[in-house]
Amino acid sequence: MALLSLRSICLAFGGPPLFDGINLQIEAGDRLCLLGRNGTGKSTLLKLISGELPPEGGEISRQQGLRVALVSQEVPQGLAGTVFDVVASGMGNASALLAEYHQVSHQLAQEGSETLLARLETLQHKLEESGGWHLHQEVERLLNRLQLEADDEFCALSGGTKRRVLLAKALVGEPDILLLDEPTNHLDIDTIVWLEDFLLKNIRTVLFVTHDRAFARRLSNRIAELDRGRMYAFSCGYDEFVERREALLEAEVTRQALFDKKLAQEEVWVRQGIKARRTRNEGRVRALKQLREEQRQRRERLGTAKIQLQEGERSGRMVAEAEAVSFAYDNRPVITELTTTIMRGDRVGIIGPNGSGKTTLLRLLLGELTPHSGNIKLGSRLEVLYFDQLREQLDLSKSVQENVGEGNDTLVINGKPRHIIGYLQDFLFSPERARSPVSILSGGERNRLLLAKLFTKPSNVLVMDEPTNDLDAETLDLLEDLLLEYSGTLLLVSHDREFLNNVVTSTLVVGADGRVREFVGGYDDWLRQAAAENLSTVAGLKPVQDKSRRQAERARKLSFKEERELEGMPELIAALEEEQERLHMTLADPNFYKNAGAEVLTFNVRLEALEAELVQAYRRWEELEALKQESRAA
Repeated sequence: MALLSLRSICLAFGGPPLFDGINLQIEAGDRLCLLGRNGTGKSTLLKLISGELPPEGGEISRQQGLRVALVSQEVPQGLAGTVFDVVASGMGNASALLAEYHQVSHQLAQEGSETLLARLETLQHKLEESGGWHLHQEVERLLNRLQLEADDEFCALSGGTKRRVLLAKALVGEPDILLLDEPTNHLDIDTIVWLEDFLLKNIRTVLFVTHDRAFARRLSNRIAELDRGRMYAFSCGYDEFVERREALLEAEVTRQALFDKKLAQEEVWVRQGIKARRTRNEGRVRALKQLREEQRQRRERLGTAKIQLQEGERSGRMVAEAEAVSFAYDNRPVITELTTTIMRGDRVGIIGPNGSGKTTLLRLLLGELTPHSGNIKLGSRLEVLYFDQLREQLDLSKSVQENVGEGNDTLVINGKPRHIIGYLQDFLFSPERARSPVSILSGGERNRLLLAKLFTKPSNVLVMDEPTNDLDAETLDLLEDLLLEYSGTLLLVSHDREFLNNVVTSTLVVGADGRVREFVGGYDDWLRQAAAENLSTVAGLKPVQDKSRRQAERARKLSFKEERELEGMPELIAALEEEQERLHMTLADPNFYKNAGAEVLTFNVRLEALEAELVQAYRRWEELEALKQESRAA
């Protein structure tokens, strides 16, 4: 039986139907990814499911006692207190007791007051009567698991840490269905990977909205798409969904072409001369009226943005050269001993944890900051466009049109004059939307607007700081194609792993210690190269201490047990890889999810364990093989 069912749900907000009779079922074990273009109602649907909004029509059926928790994409305004207070507030009625107990116990540890001790005893009794001790332990368990400090002030946290706190607040009530709205926004790659692992291991049923294709690919076992007021559900993973959706869209185009052809033929028939009217079939006339009405009510698929870049004159061959560059804030090293050369046409990705100094690195490479040591040399004829992740180049009090036109009704794009309204329509802003203030735009619309504003100017160096936040899949694909065709130089800060893989040719990785390392290729290429280095480390090819340890062991041969272990390693690894392949094939089969239930979680947990066992097995194999070779050499 489904945990929750939506039947014929309708919602319009006074305009065209946002939901026009949609149906959806969520069952235990579903990891359902909700997709759709910006503005199709994904966030609204989450609010309907969580109970924050009522539908205008239709029915929502929930299992008795069903608990649903929503983590919105925006941090709620006015949320204050310690991390413990915020997380405990997800407990409902017991939250005030828990928060006060935690606060009093903290004060007691500092002051040792008799009054505080008496108050603490009173709170203990109340917690015992209400079963609050279990809830207190649950809060502390979640704080440990999510690596959160109970006494930190929520307002002082980074955006990514705040999202973790809100996740803990949602989980503390032990929801049957967890709803996540754009959970990867403003998180760094390490945190996104951590979130993926956490959800796969700990959360059985989740419905999430995301623009992160790698996140959707790894986490989802079902896909649902909102399109023109309708819901289309697919019992498959992300990649198969993309193929099936393309096939459906092609079929729709063919069906509409046949419909339009038939309508045109009937219009010709009804407008024929007197002879045709004398023999007119009234049933055919009624059918024609029905065809006209069907075409009038047909909702066309939202168009694709027509983004174009204006390219300036070619820059010099060398764009920027850094030699032993270091920079610090308040004596805290941010960038240390950076040496790199960026040539014309390079597409460089920049990745690293939040707060590691990626934006500082950009500003150093652009000459906006003076290094404390080392030298930065800039190339000639640089025309730089800067996409700011905070969108501070937009004036929220002005309209879309005013932000782009800056008082002009006409723009010059690639040498040709264009009216600003027509230009904005290329970025999917209708004439009405173009006159709206920026303050009412969604995050995705603001990103599109910033692209529209920037691309009115020519450039040969494009700097993009987190451009993919809130963009839908179609606009992301288009932006990827645009950047691949761009003949200038690209510097791209992004936490979108697939975007990096598809666009950049090299990657600068900023470490926590401020050191910047350069790798060929995108995110996955960096992972492979870093993994190879780690394997070398385990095999003893780099660290001095491992080399010394093996030299000390060189005098002895492998023991009988180690000989047998070495002989059995290939067979063990082959068996582990075979089991891994079987699990991958099973999880890739859509039919598996129909009756899998809890097996889905079990299989994914086993996959995680297999990956760790394989890494350990390869390490042990190399270790034994190296020891064997050294004993022979001795």
